[in-house]
Amino acid sequence: MLEKYDIAIVGGGAAGLAAGIFAGEAARAAGTSRHIIILDGAKSIGAKILVSGGGRCNVTHDEIRTDDYFRSRNIVRNILAAFDEQATVRWMESLGVPLKREETGKLFPVSNSARTVLAALLTRAAALGVEVRTESRVTQIHHGDEFSVVHEKGELQARRVILCTGGRSLPRTGSDGGGWGIARRLGHSVTETSAALVPLVLDEKFFHAGVSGLSHEAELSTFVGGKRVDRRTGSLLWTHFGISGPVAMDASRFWVMAHGKNLPVELRCSFLPGESFEQVEKAMVTLTAQRPKLSVANGIAQRLPERLRLALISWAGIDPSQPMGQLSRDSRRKLVHALTALPLPVLRDRGWNYAEVTAGGVPLEEIDYRTMASRKVPGLFLAGEILDCDGRIGGFNFQWAWATGYLAGPAAAGAE
Repeated sequence: MLEKYDIAIVGGGAAGLAAGIFAGEAARAAGTSRHIIILDGAKSIGAKILVSGGGRCNVTHDEIRTDDYFRSRNIVRNILAAFDEQATVRWMESLGVPLKREETGKLFPVSNSARTVLAALLTRAAALGVEVRTESRVTQIHHGDEFSVVHEKGELQARRVILCTGGRSLPRTGSDGGGWGIARRLGHSVTETSAALVPLVLDEKFFHAGVSGLSHEAELSTFVGGKRVDRRTGSLLWTHFGISGPVAMDASRFWVMAHGKNLPVELRCSFLPGESFEQVEKAMVTLTAQRPKLSVANGIAQRLPERLRLALISWAGIDPSQPMGQLSRDSRRKLVHALTALPLPVLRDRGWNYAEVTAGGVPLEEIDYRTMASRKVPGLFLAGEILDCDGRIGGFNFQWAWATGYLAGPAAAGAE
């Protein structure tokens, strides 16, 4: 006999669990009964939650703004206003997961363990009678009077469906982009997609391997066709393969998208954020006049970690022990350019296995932002990363998952 449910939620990540919980709570508050199931293809649910934030789960950020996100900002603003960061803090506390703020503004569970977050979500879902079924990847959804949901272990019928299948980031956790195919077959469109929040691989001839492990403040600017399209400042981490860290991860979406379209794209690094070429050159000229015998390495000693300083000077073709007073004008200007606008030889991004989020997805214009209901298919709702919205690093993408789940769940539970 075909199983029947009021709501089938496809995908048991952050958005799917939130949608299930909020749907269950809305039904209970209204004194009604809703048979709700979450279907997930993985062997165990919540893998992406567990690996996020270095295993600590960066639940949200202490200040969420619309410009922390990309795409359709008016729609994003309305969605986030319905369930903001303070609502997330209160919700997590109600689940028994108090949060703490770190210096960067990121909010983590006091326990420092992502398992605390996942366990609380699963416990609440179970208490509300929300069924969670793993190893049940959904392959097809047919829409008639109701929905026929075909999965690996069979088929079920549902009055309402919430798609929370995510994008393609971290496919080992179960996100393979399959949800977009389902959305397309149901009548939705999907924008061009690419990896975002992903480390970048540099040409092996560059000096990054020699400074691997160093982290410092830097400004990254992305130029497409010679025009700057993005500039941001933050912590940059040098690795054996290239660059990572918050500022590189945030900048990656712009480089990856341009590269994917075969557009000329360049990433430049300033090691002295906020200082122009002219300001740095003037300071160097003044220092040279005051202390001409000072070595070039010692001349910028206060600015950069030693290993990076020596690598950068050598990369500019200058002997680090050379006295400042013996630097030619051309050599000095070459060093200043390296300090303020060093072109980074990016070859590629590190791929979907290392991307924390997906850029692109189902356009926000195709959903009703008040309920996350599809404008194409009655009874269908969409939440989370399947949608064309991605935020910067720091808890913003989890906030998007919680907020869209908060809107979709009760709307689906209340729909007749």
